[in-house]
Amino acid sequence: MKRRKSALLSGVIALALGFTLNMGGVQAAESASDGVRINFGQTAVHTEKTVPQAAKVQPEQSTPSVQKNEGQPMTKLKNVQLMWKEIPSAVRYQVVILKSAEDTPENIALTYEQVYTNGLTVDLSGFGPEANGFYWKICPLDYNGRPVGNWHFTKPRPITDGGRLNVTAPRPTTQFERMDYMPLYPVFSWIPYGRAKQHEVQIYKVTDEGDKLLRTLQGGEYDVYEDGGYTQPGKYYWRVRSLNSDGSPLSGWSEKSYFTVESEKPPIAALGDSITHGGGAMSVSPGYLLYDWESYSQVPVKNLGFSGNTTEAMLERFERDVLPASPRVLVVMGGVNDYRLATFGSQTVANLQAIKEKCDAYGIIVVFLTVTPINPSYMVNRAHIDQPPYDWQVHQQYINNWIMKQPYHVDVSTALTDSLGNLRTSYTTDGLHPDYYGKKYIGEQVGRYLQMHFGWLTNKLKKKPIPTYND
Repeated sequence: MKRRKSALLSGVIALALGFTLNMGGVQAAESASDGVRINFGQTAVHTEKTVPQAAKVQPEQSTPSVQKNEGQPMTKLKNVQLMWKEIPSAVRYQVVILKSAEDTPENIALTYEQVYTNGLTVDLSGFGPEANGFYWKICPLDYNGRPVGNWHFTKPRPITDGGRLNVTAPRPTTQFERMDYMPLYPVFSWIPYGRAKQHEVQIYKVTDEGDKLLRTLQGGEYDVYEDGGYTQPGKYYWRVRSLNSDGSPLSGWSEKSYFTVESEKPPIAALGDSITHGGGAMSVSPGYLLYDWESYSQVPVKNLGFSGNTTEAMLERFERDVLPASPRVLVVMGGVNDYRLATFGSQTVANLQAIKEKCDAYGIIVVFLTVTPINPSYMVNRAHIDQPPYDWQVHQQYINNWIMKQPYHVDVSTALTDSLGNLRTSYTTDGLHPDYYGKKYIGEQVGRYLQMHFGWLTNKLKKKPIPTYND
């Protein structure tokens, strides 16, 4: 969904440029009611605002490090790194720090309005010993700054409950270990340390001769997209540290976050753009399960998606990215970046036909997914993506008519389309990418189709737990 971290105002949230919006060139949200992930910083301000509370969002559990035994002095609380489970459709979160368990406006110590990830490092160094008695609560907010669905504030809980205390580095948040296969093009994400806007990421491969540094990436505030694919089997890890504006280190290195590139060839893989790569709701990266349709497939699928791809780009990287995986079945989904950027449907079909011919030549069964629609109003007014051509639906339909004639195909677009032929507003935040319910639907439809037509293959496969979000 996001690649080069340019501003929403420049349309980089588009599939053609990816979905990361956190690396500069962004503008501050105007208010708590209409802010989106435009300014990726979190701003702590003394405030007396409050919102009705409820006890639904459950923050992630973590072991407190503050000493509470009688007769022992409490550890001085300099900061706390809070983390909670991501909420579908949340573009950002409001975090409120209370001076005690009393949930009143007068008891608020700090409010963070612009938190664009499921965690926050809170600076408590200015409060002294009283900070040990603080409480915290969160509220997930949609694009318009309203509580998501029926969610409101969580029940206040002690500041020492559910967070890491006195941290000195960012915290990795990727969920690779919960995915069936390591994505070919990972996106590394984290909870920033303090108010850092720049980060440095290092990726290592573990070898018998020692850990080998492979790459050093420069990231924005919350994440960084990897341009180099990982095809060599083995064990890897990555770490991140915060930087000052001049590039000097602001923090120490985070803990090592390990991932494994499997040695066995995945029987099923998916080639596509950012809709396949993952991410959604304008702020959540593909490093999470939440907006990856592969998460919801009943059978495991290797993610070969690359944010921003056109079908021409997918065709060009076929030998480089598909052949090393050597899948028996390849799910192909592409074309939205073509038609929204004025590529004729006939050219898109020619590219897809060329991909099919390559699959035939290498003995790979190809399953095409219909190309999803867009919602131009949301794209232009919310994400500030360029207006698509007036006849985009003609080219989308041309592509889908061809796909529906292929031996193996799945129609995932019809259910996401409204009466005007646009992407349903209930399925998208930015008008371009399907969010939770859209991705869940796509994954489930693909999984059922694969089970129905390729049982000889899928019956042997083991799927990791499908994520649930209490919807």
